[in-house]
Amino acid sequence: MNFKYLSYLLLIAAAAGSACFPHPFVMWFLIVNLLTLVFYGVDKRAACHSTSRVPEFTLLLLGFAGGWIGAIFGQQLFRHKTKKQPFKTWFAISVIVNLVVVAGVSWLMKDLFL
Repeated sequence: MNFKYLSYLLLIAAAAGSACFPHPFVMWFLIVNLLTLVFYGVDKRAACHSTSRVPEFTLLLLGFAGGWIGAIFGQQLFRHKTKKQPFKTWFAISVIVNLVVVAGVSWLMKDLFL
């Protein structure tokens, strides 16, 4: 199974599905965080059984897309990706970039909601 393409497909489905709810941004973050948590579990299971792994780029992309809270829970729950230093650095950068983008978009759109 190619996890990269599956994650892209699921992100598109999450975006389309979240648009159907009254608060699409809240639903987006809930869905993406749940999806990220599941992918961390799948990757941990694959690591234990020496099968096809979820690429680190895909895990970082899910975190950047807003699933970093699910990634943190997945790291702690599954004890996965907690010690690999290059990944931890890129993960921290993706969280910071996500927070800056969300804050910037919120600031730019604040006049639309007032």
